Amino acid sequence: MAFGKMNTFINIVTTTPIKDAEGFVKKGDTVLASVRAYKEEKHGSERWANMAAFSEVTVMFRFRKIPGLTVDTTLIITSNTGRYRIISAEDVRDRRMYIECLCEKLEGSVM
Repeated sequence: MAFGKMNTFINIVTTTPIKDAEGFVKKGDTVLASVRAYKEEKHGSERWANMAAFSEVTVMFRFRKIPGLTVDTTLIITSNTGRYRIISAEDVRDRRMYIECLCEKLEGSVM
C-alpha cells in the first residue's frame, strides 16, 4: 500500500456509556487511535461483486496495524464524511502489516 493513497484521516472509537450530572446515561465516544487510511467506496468493480456476502457494506478502509489494539466489530470508525460500523476486520494477506475493515455507514437520526 503506497503511503500516498492513505489520505483519509480516521479515528477508531469505542462507545461507552457516560452518566451526566443529572444521572442520565448517554453514549460517549472514546478515541482509541487516530490514523491515516485508504478509503474505497462501494462501486461496480469485480472485487466488490465478489463480496456479495457483505451486502450492507458501503465502504472499505485499509490502514496500518496498530500495536496493542485489536480491531473488531465492536468498534466504530469516524472520519470527516461520517460514522461507520465495522462489519468485518481482517489482516491483509496474514502479514500483520495492514488491517482491512469492511464498514457500513451509520445514518444519523433526529434527536
